Amino acid sequence: MRTREEKAQMIADLEQRLSEYNVIYFVDILGLDAPTTYALRKACNKGEIKLQVVKNTLLGKAMENSDKDFENLSDILHGSTALMLAHVGNKPARIIKEFRKKSEKPVLKGAWIDEGVYLGDDQLDFLATIKSKEELLGEIVTLLQSPVKNVLSALQSGGQKIAGIVKTLSEREN
Repeated sequence: MRTREEKAQMIADLEQRLSEYNVIYFVDILGLDAPTTYALRKACNKGEIKLQVVKNTLLGKAMENSDKDFENLSDILHGSTALMLAHVGNKPARIIKEFRKKSEKPVLKGAWIDEGVYLGDDQLDFLATIKSKEELLGEIVTLLQSPVKNVLSALQSGGQKIAGIVKTLSEREN
């Protein structure tokens, strides 16, 4: 049995974790055997994802105390709950999908990504395809560079043509 001070510290630790991450997946991993759980933890670590099994009551209190709006996610805190904490929105979903090729778990209960709430395992395919901020910025930069490159290329090739025309005209005058 834990003391009140220990529970309060655990809640404070959970609050800290919730504030550090902008991507939080709530999953059920109950029933995974030890080797599979180890493999999941290893995959999470490799993908820079923190996997943590939590008590629903303590997590619920940490969510209530958080400055983030978890209101719609409180209903999923039943049964077994583990958190997948990340900084890239699609990484946990991709790991879950990879593991689901061999097992029925982990099951997505819900996710909180940059203020957005996604409820239910049926959201997994969508979450696996969302792009990170870095990917979106990369696409925007590429789109913006494309017209500039085309204009520069046209000016360079056109400049050579113009120089050729001017040279030819100046030679004719002589």
